Amino acid sequence: MTTAPPRLRRTPRLALPRGIGALPLAAWLVLFFVVPLGVVLWYSFGYKPSLYETHANDVLSFDRYVEAASPTFFAVLWRTIRIAALGTLLCLLIAFPVAYWMAVVLPARWRGVVVALVLVPYWTNFLVRTIGWQVSLNADGFVSRLLQGAGLVDGPLSVLYTPAAVQLGVVYNYLPLMVLPLYVTLERLDPALLEASSDLGAGRWATFWRVTVPLSLPGASAGALLCFVPLMGDYITPTVLGGASGSMVGQMVASQFREAQNWALGSAMAVLLMVAILGSAAVFGGAAALLRRAVAALTAVRLPTVGAGTGAGSAS
Repeated sequence: MTTAPPRLRRTPRLALPRGIGALPLAAWLVLFFVVPLGVVLWYSFGYKPSLYETHANDVLSFDRYVEAASPTFFAVLWRTIRIAALGTLLCLLIAFPVAYWMAVVLPARWRGVVVALVLVPYWTNFLVRTIGWQVSLNADGFVSRLLQGAGLVDGPLSVLYTPAAVQLGVVYNYLPLMVLPLYVTLERLDPALLEASSDLGAGRWATFWRVTVPLSLPGASAGALLCFVPLMGDYITPTVLGGASGSMVGQMVASQFREAQNWALGSAMAVLLMVAILGSAAVFGGAAALLRRAVAALTAVRLPTVGAGTGAGSAS
């Protein structure tokens, strides 16, 4: 006589509401993004009541936005967008070959070391790195002496405190933010796709342009977003390297909060800057979508089709 095996008792599980795991992230966003943004937006509708007071909101109006939207503000805003867009493009042009070499050419055992070398400068204090460029680009710095000794320039460098110095500084400071997304995207490419392209008769350049580049566009888009958004609000780089001729909107906003003590006007400028960032990001997003479609159309493989008459004839 056989006995039935004993039934296993199931341990009761604690049923948790769906989405509870996202509560820490939601709390973080609310505390450090939504609340500060709401405070800035609230201050922007106020005014500066007196010389020794920073803001008041007993009377709400759009006057600070009218005051902020001055020709000087829009001139500096246009310079900021130009520096940010050109800096993002330069980061992409420099980062793509570096990321491609790291992900495709470099042996796998050395990739972690090179990724660490890319990250180490970024872990250094942002202000210290920028001051390093200030010392290097000085008229009496080693770069100026090196170029003069090589006969490449006739006199001391006059790059510091110009838009060119700011451009150089932002490219250096934000380049790792472009390298890493591109490296992750290229490192995850399936080698079978490259082998299939080679088996179908495509050379190295054809495989690169028709397979590698289209598949790397998501990484390029992510890197462009990571570079462009913080670059638009950069304050340290133009302050240290730009001076008056290389000023950006971040400096104007900071000056209203620090020197002028006009928090209402500074908040209005900050809101206009955020609107400009969102608008620019939307334009770049649309341009990236059009670029993906154009690349997909140019790199599409068109297979030869058999004519209907041929098929009918063969069937008969």
